[in-house]
Amino acid sequence: MATEPTLSHRVKSGLLTDNPALVQLLGMCPLLAVTNTVRGALTMGLAVIFVLLGANIVVSLLRRWLQPHLRILVFTMAIATFVTIADYFLKAYLPDMSRLLGPYIPLIIVNCIIISRTESCASKCGLIPSIVDALAMGAGFTWALLLLGGVRELLGTGKILAQTPWEIQVMGSWFTPWGIMILPPGAFLTLGIIIGIGNWLRDKRKGA
Repeated sequence: MATEPTLSHRVKSGLLTDNPALVQLLGMCPLLAVTNTVRGALTMGLAVIFVLLGANIVVSLLRRWLQPHLRILVFTMAIATFVTIADYFLKAYLPDMSRLLGPYIPLIIVNCIIISRTESCASKCGLIPSIVDALAMGAGFTWALLLLGGVRELLGTGKILAQTPWEIQVMGSWFTPWGIMILPPGAFLTLGIIIGIGNWLRDKRKGA
């Protein structure tokens, strides 16, 4: 019988060893689509954490009554409920961000990260492990979004948090922004380089 992972192992897994975006390569659609700015990446990351946390809590509480033929339906309904809350919250309080993210907030419903965690963790584990798993996986996904968003925005505009009250001009007048970085090819290029560096570091650590 397999031993259930410890809470610290779940945290490490979500943030590093099994990072949903950079290791498992899940949720690629928002990862590539909304990371041309840090604010877009952060907003999407927080929305995913909210939905993942809510769905994991609901599924964990209902796990003893889940029937095999109904579990996917229950997962989807739980996820859709929290996605709707997040979507309406952004439309009501952050309309500019809602327009910026467009359809990618509603598309969280079919995000593979959330469905996989409700199936592999929340439907089998108690409330506390499910909460920790949701926060760890959500945080891991969010920092991956922020990493891509930071690199792309910095190289694409020379700034961080552009067009916000916290805008920081990082690059001087000597720097010519790389326009490609805020376009779709920049997302693929940045993601590929980051994953390549991550794989190189893991291989180097194993060989040490």
